[in-house]
Amino acid sequence: MATQTSALRSRGMELLMEYKQNPSVPLRNKLVRLNAGLVRKIAHRVSHQCSEPYEDLEQIGFIGLIRAIERFNPGQGCAFSSFAVPYIRGEMLHYLRDRGTTVKIPRRWQDLQKEAQKVQGELTRELGRTPSDAEVAQALGVAVEEWREVKMAHRNRLPLSLDATVSQQVDSSITLGDTLPDTHYQLLQLLEEDRQQLQRALNQLEDKTRAAIEFVFFSGLSRKEVAEKIGVSPMTVTRRIQRGIDQMVAYLQPQPAQSDP
Repeated sequence: MATQTSALRSRGMELLMEYKQNPSVPLRNKLVRLNAGLVRKIAHRVSHQCSEPYEDLEQIGFIGLIRAIERFNPGQGCAFSSFAVPYIRGEMLHYLRDRGTTVKIPRRWQDLQKEAQKVQGELTRELGRTPSDAEVAQALGVAVEEWREVKMAHRNRLPLSLDATVSQQVDSSITLGDTLPDTHYQLLQLLEEDRQQLQRALNQLEDKTRAAIEFVFFSGLSRKEVAEKIGVSPMTVTRRIQRGIDQMVAYLQPQPAQSDP
């Protein structure tokens, strides 16, 4: 299984590098099919967080995957999956935002909320205090549990300000905006981590093999030009590149934990 996964990753990197040099629709479609599992995984995760059908999210995710393929540069030294996830998930979130970001409340509950505003005002004047949930529910002719659900739905529908305080410290407060992660910074961190891992994998290769990969994929030289530079035949360059990519993929595989004897 590990060998099969390694071969798929190696094949995927080859296709991405080939697409960068000579983009074509058939080659792009191969890359889409090869990375379809990534789209499905994200679509499943997002579908559990909203009411949109999984199939719709999957289709939208493929648009994000295609955009990631178009923009990916193998020379940047990062894994394609890390690069593609923000594009795939971003397309799904854009789709959900366009479909409407507010919570949809049943018509009956909307009518109850409007009626409750009037009832609460009348009860406050009569009682000289804020009415309880039970008193409001009785005036509306509904169960207390339903009235509380109406209140909760209405409260969840209202957007929160990023300046809203979520935690009060001794000398300062923390707002909702302070708790939100900087996704751009997180992406840059992931890209830098992937670049460092790729560089470490490159450093494990034999000198001529590493040079062949760097000349072809980072400098954009042809295999014939690389062959002249490192003193081998173009066919040997191709074999070195294939072997080097396989070795890098194997190096980047997670290593099993060593158990104590």
